[in-house]
Amino acid sequence: MHSRETLRRHARLVDNMATRIGVDLEAAALGGEISIDQISDSVLRCSGCPNPDHCESLMERSEALEKTPEYCRNSLLFAKLIPEANK
Repeated sequence: MHSRETLRRHARLVDNMATRIGVDLEAAALGGEISIDQISDSVLRCSGCPNPDHCESLMERSEALEKTPEYCRNSLLFAKLIPEANK
């Protein structure tokens, strides 16, 4: 089981990555595009990632991202949630 600190770190990474590629997770959840359980699962997938430090360094940059890094365990989920205008 992951520590609370680890889960918080990865929750931030998931939210920040989603934002960087143009996905608003809160709006997606409120709109029924994603469930709270799916968001929780995405945090757990992220917590198993071997590259969280690299991901954090990407988040420190100010520019938006066109897509997630190749290693992102949530790439498929995020790709489904990217608004059509951003694709």
